[in-house]
Amino acid sequence: MEKLRTTASHSDDPEERFLTAFADYSNALFRHAALRLRDRERAIDIVHDTFTKAWSYLRTGHEIEAFRPFLYKVLNNLIIDEYRRRRETSLDALLEEEGVDEGDFAELSENTVEALAATLDGKKAFAVLETLPDVYREVVILRFVDGLGPKEISELIEVSENVVSVRLHRGLKLLREHIEAESEAREERRKVIGRQAFGRSV
Repeated sequence: MEKLRTTASHSDDPEERFLTAFADYSNALFRHAALRLRDRERAIDIVHDTFTKAWSYLRTGHEIEAFRPFLYKVLNNLIIDEYRRRRETSLDALLEEEGVDEGDFAELSENTVEALAATLDGKKAFAVLETLPDVYREVVILRFVDGLGPKEISELIEVSENVVSVRLHRGLKLLREHIEAESEAREERRKVIGRQAFGRSV
């Protein structure tokens, strides 16, 4: 796959490069859209629209030097349009905080990243991420599901790296609180069941 992408990136044939980009990134873009929108069918439509726009851009004589950031940018813009159509919370309401970067938060350490990745594995991803407001879910998905760095995210959603780090910090805090609350609730249910079972046995 990597060899194919490298070869296509040097090709003069726009169609060949486009088809390679589709093969390389369509699944990741769909996963991203599905997690952001919580609607599988709408995610399929938006990913289709993303590649349609990319192809139209190429057919009008423009060049795409790097397909991955270009496609994510188009996809992100379409998702924002979808949010606006749904009249959901605006993504523009978070104030910048100065002097903050990713390394300042313990929640963003490598161990935490691995733990979060495990938490977001499989079907649990949708349920857990749905608890986040859109403004935080966006950067958490970009960072931990799509694997983009803070600088890439800041360029993609057009905010400073400080804002990205603040949103990541707050989003992970909310996720952790949700996971801890669920864990406590399960433990309490186990205790209740244990007391009921003990009562029946005496």
